[in-house]
Amino acid sequence: MPDYLYVLSGFGVGLLVGMTGVGGGSLMTPLLILLFGIHPAAAVGTDLLYAAATKTGGSLVHGWSRTIYWPAVLRLASGSIPASLVTLVGLAQYDLNSPAARSLINLVLCFALCLTALSLIFRRLLMERLRQRLERVSPAVTDRATIVVGVALGVLVSISSVGAGAVGVTALLLLYPRLPIARMVGSDIAHAVPLTLVAGIGHWAMGAVDWHLMGVLLIGSLPGIVIGSYLAVRVPETALRLILATTLIVVAGKLANEEMRSTRSVATTVSQGASR
Repeated sequence: MPDYLYVLSGFGVGLLVGMTGVGGGSLMTPLLILLFGIHPAAAVGTDLLYAAATKTGGSLVHGWSRTIYWPAVLRLASGSIPASLVTLVGLAQYDLNSPAARSLINLVLCFALCLTALSLIFRRLLMERLRQRLERVSPAVTDRATIVVGVALGVLVSISSVGAGAVGVTALLLLYPRLPIARMVGSDIAHAVPLTLVAGIGHWAMGAVDWHLMGVLLIGSLPGIVIGSYLAVRVPETALRLILATTLIVVAGKLANEEMRSTRSVATTVSQGASR
């Protein structure tokens, strides 16, 4: 595959990330699997380190602007990092090139994409319905809930590379309704950096990272994020989020269909072998 196609893909994903704030994993990982035929394990591992690199820059900007709520970041990380390490140990028991590992990654990826799409569609409705109740929740309950959310994100991100974007921001909006949205986004990005780095290093140790691919994706994505951030205030947010959510649901359906087709093919092969 020519490198310029990967550069263009990185630019397109970076553009959408800059415009919507949605994590690149929900866009890049399915793109690598469905369009370029990259093995799911390699797509996830490469995207994790790609995300760590791109979000480090965003985290530095938010830190400079003082739009990170560090207590929430630390609580999320106290749940997500241990959960990621445990998940990586579990994944290491598999041969990542095996059909079982491929099926596991595809199924978790489908679930994470649907969850991301739902968070994009219903985020505002959830906030309108639950804001007053959530504002009355005690700080101790919020602290424990944040850690639990971190655990869930650690598992999702380590297997699928998806979840640290729209899902993380939605969770923070529900848990900390009094904080400005800019601090929610900044906190989510800051938390995503160590999580994707730890998970990415784990996948690298298992041989599931394509460094050349990551490099050419970054060449396109970094200017894409800058341009997307500039265009963000000039594009209707609601329309963009609905289009993106619909795209994610279609992609999840495509992945599920491919997985069912693969499962039927394996079953047919096994049946034919047994009949002989």
